[in-house]
Amino acid sequence: MTDVRKVPASAGAEWLLGGFSLLRRAPLTLGLLGLIWGGVSALASVTGQLWLSLVMGLLGPILFAGTIYAAREVDSARPARPGHLLQGLREGKAVALMAMLLPQIAALLLLSLLLVVMIGSQQLQAIVQVMEQMQTNPDPELAESLPAGRMLAWLAVAMVVGVVAAFFTFVAIPQVMFTGHGAFTSMATSFRACVRNLPALAVMIVLLLITLFAASIAVNLLIVLLTWAIGPQPATFIGQLLLMAALLPVMAGTVLYAWRQMLGEDVALPVTPQPDGFEA
Repeated sequence: MTDVRKVPASAGAEWLLGGFSLLRRAPLTLGLLGLIWGGVSALASVTGQLWLSLVMGLLGPILFAGTIYAAREVDSARPARPGHLLQGLREGKAVALMAMLLPQIAALLLLSLLLVVMIGSQQLQAIVQVMEQMQTNPDPELAESLPAGRMLAWLAVAMVVGVVAAFFTFVAIPQVMFTGHGAFTSMATSFRACVRNLPALAVMIVLLLITLFAASIAVNLLIVLLTWAIGPQPATFIGQLLLMAALLPVMAGTVLYAWRQMLGEDVALPVTPQPDGFEA
C-alpha cells in the first residue's frame, strides 16, 4: 500500500502557486497544449457537434494525463511538446486512465436517482414546464411554484457527491502515469490522500474558485470587446481558447505538485521560477 504523507493546510496554496509557476516557465509550450485541447473542445461547443463533445469527454483523462506529463517535463527543465498529450496512449495506459471516468459516471447516476427521490417525477415535469415558460415569459410568479427547498437540498447533496467523486481521481492520474499502479489502486490511494489532507484540499479549492471567478470575469470582458469587432461566435470561441490555454496547464501543475507532496517525490514546491539549482 502506498504511503500517504500528511501535509499542512498551506500546501494547498503551494500547489496552485506551483501550477502558475510552471506556466510562467513555459507559457508557449504548455499554453499550446491547452490551445490544442481547448480548441477541439471549443469547436465542439460552438458548432454543437455532440459526437465530438462525447469523444473529448472520453479522452479527457488521457489528455489531462498528457498535460501533467508535459508539466513534469517542464519542471525537469525539458521542453513540453504537443505529442505529450497522447503520452498515456503511447505508454499503454489508456484503459487505466479512462477508468478515471467511473467515479464521475457513478456520481451522475446516483444524483439522477436522488433527483427523482428528493423532488419527484411529477415535480420534475412541472419544473421543466416552468423553465420552458420562463424562456418566453420571465414572470417571477412562475418561479414561486418551484419546490425551491427540495431543489436547494439536492444541490447541496450534489456538491458533496461531486467532491467525493473528485477525491477518487484528484491524484490518481499521476499515480497511474508515474508509478505504474493500476486504476482502482490509484483511485483508492487518491481518496485516502484527499481524506487525510482535507485542510490542504479546502485551501486549494477556495483559491481555485477565486482564480476561476477572476479568470471568467477577464475572459467575459474580452469576449464583449471582441464581439464588437468580430461578432459573438468567434469572440466566444477565442475566449474559451484563451481560458483553456491558461487554466489547463495550471491545473496540471497543481495536480502534479499535490501528487508529489502527498504520494510521489518529496520535493519543495517553487512559487517563483528557479533559473539555477532547481532539481525536480
